[in-house]
Amino acid sequence: MKYPIGIQNFRELRIGGYVYVDKTWHIYNIVNSGKYFFLSRPRRFGKSLLLSTMNELYSGSRELFKGLWIEDNWDWEAKKRPVIWLKFASFQYKHVSLREAVTAGLQEEASRLGVAVTISETTHPFSDLIKKVHARYGQKVLILIDEYDKPIIDYLDNIPQAEANRDTLKWLYSILKDSDPYIELLFITGVSAFSKVSIFSDLNNLANISLDPAGYTLLGITQEELETVFAKQLAETDKEKVKQWYNGYSWGGEERVYNPFSLLRFLSTMQFKNYWFETGTPTFLVKEMKKHRFYDVSGFQTAVAELSNFDFTRLNPITVLFQTGYLTIQNYDQELLIYTLDYPNREVRSSLEQLLMSEYMDYPPQGALPRVVNILQALRRKDVGTVVEIINAAFAEIPYEHWQKENEHFYHALIHLMFSLLGTYVRSEVHSAKGRCDALVETADHIYAFEFKLDKPVSEAIQQISDRGYFAPFADSPKEKIAVGMSFSKADKAVVEWEVTVY
Repeated sequence: MKYPIGIQNFRELRIGGYVYVDKTWHIYNIVNSGKYFFLSRPRRFGKSLLLSTMNELYSGSRELFKGLWIEDNWDWEAKKRPVIWLKFASFQYKHVSLREAVTAGLQEEASRLGVAVTISETTHPFSDLIKKVHARYGQKVLILIDEYDKPIIDYLDNIPQAEANRDTLKWLYSILKDSDPYIELLFITGVSAFSKVSIFSDLNNLANISLDPAGYTLLGITQEELETVFAKQLAETDKEKVKQWYNGYSWGGEERVYNPFSLLRFLSTMQFKNYWFETGTPTFLVKEMKKHRFYDVSGFQTAVAELSNFDFTRLNPITVLFQTGYLTIQNYDQELLIYTLDYPNREVRSSLEQLLMSEYMDYPPQGALPRVVNILQALRRKDVGTVVEIINAAFAEIPYEHWQKENEHFYHALIHLMFSLLGTYVRSEVHSAKGRCDALVETADHIYAFEFKLDKPVSEAIQQISDRGYFAPFADSPKEKIAVGMSFSKADKAVVEWEVTVY
């Protein structure tokens, strides 16, 4: 089986004999339900392939759809339309102004479609292109816009430039409403969902299907699709482990989807790795998380307005984490209109927490994961003393000037991240709610309950583990139960006292 890893061209995929998970039924339902659509999804989720599929569909390339659902459900002659396809990833706006780059891109499309765009103070080139293509072909035009937000996302660390690019995008899209008589269908994709006021102020009939049932499984691979299309490959691996690593994405529905890029990479190598994360390290985002004191984002609750409105002038890390794919919808309360978010899977959680822990420690020579592995190995040996040494070594590497400002915050963040990362290898839960231990770690032979105190006697920690019955849920387990109390000193910036009680 040939896996289309990194292939965004539908024609190349089909002619090359690559595996394709049939999404044409979803496409058919969407394009027959309206006229103006917007979809935001994280990178590497197949947005460009989706638009390429629509391009071939409306271009009448029936031979490419042989054997797919839509082959016998599409009026190939009646639906044929000229296609204007703007790909912001190919625009050279880093070398010239965005307006110049956009104009050049429009001229290229005009040349491909056999028309010439007029460039003048009184003529809008996009409007001119749409009208001339309509006139030449005698048909309404299909407009596809891919990565519409890239000129803004690329400059999140340069707000003046991002604002200038936003204004250019508003200028570009301002003509779409008046061009309605010439448009058959408009489909826009991107990573982020900016408010309509900021970019699509005149396009009030634009349907955002990002959190709509129509878009739930349009991109990504469902469990049923995985087990149908890749049944042979799944027979050779641990299905549940594949699910834990790469499944878990949801945009509102009960059914969750796999990250297609990571899943295909895994199936091609049969090795569990952080494939998606390696293709784009979110350094800027991690710095924003630290700046806003976000280190424990599991179970974060937010309103729909926050998820759908990306404001780059005052970034909300939770909104950005969701729209870029580092968080996903865990639950939606339809009565309260509140979304509960969490990491989608093991790949994302482990990768982001490693990077965040390294950011808190100012990127020490030894990364986050080796420390966590060393803690696990020590716990397997029942060597709590080494665990304390590893924790103290981590605190010791944090620059002094950071401690001066964020003493207690750094303590809570690093303890949380260390023990949360243990969950990559064994059952490990980190809590902060009253009545739960600070960290619970279960190895093959032991169950550890950790309680941390800040400038308080370690005896209080041990007593709390006993009084609150943290081991009660494991009463029937034959594993050895070990209570660990640790007392951290803000003055010394280290664990200064610790105690172990075996049950």
